[in-house]
Amino acid sequence: MKTLLIVYHSQTGNTAQLADAAYQGACQVPETHTRVLRAFDATLDDLRTCHGVLFGTPENFGYMSGALKDFFDRTFYPAQPYRLNLPYALCISAGNDGTGAVRQIDRILLGYPMRQVADPVICRGVVTAEHLAQCEELGQLLATGLACGIF
Repeated sequence: MKTLLIVYHSQTGNTAQLADAAYQGACQVPETHTRVLRAFDATLDDLRTCHGVLFGTPENFGYMSGALKDFFDRTFYPAQPYRLNLPYALCISAGNDGTGAVRQIDRILLGYPMRQVADPVICRGVVTAEHLAQCEELGQLLATGLACGIF
C-alpha cells in the first residue's frame, strides 16, 4: 500500500481547512494510506516512509510559513543520501497572490529532489467551498496517482 503524507502549517485555521479537505479527498482512495502531520511534528523518517507528499502553508510576507521552512531546514541535508525523488503538490492559503511561496517551495524541493506532479492550489483570501473542493480533488488526485503507480 502506498502512503501519502500531508505536511502543513496553519496559524489561523485556513491552511488546516485546506489540509483536511485534501485528506478527505485522499481517503476516498482505499488503496492509499494517508497521514496528516503538522510541519513541526513531521520528520525525515516520515518523508522516507511515504511515497508522495502534499505540502500546505499559509503565505506569509510572500513566503511560506516559518514552520514549513523549519521542516525543510531539519530534513533537507539529512535527506540528501536518500535521493527521495518523491512526487509532491502544494496548497497555499494566500492573502496576496501565493506565487512567492510556491516559487520558494518549488526551488527547495528540487534539491531533495522531489518532483511536482500537479499544479498548486492557491486559495486567495477567505477559504471558500470552491477552495475546499479544489484541495479535496488534489488529495484524491495524489492518492489515485500513487495507488495506480502513475507517480
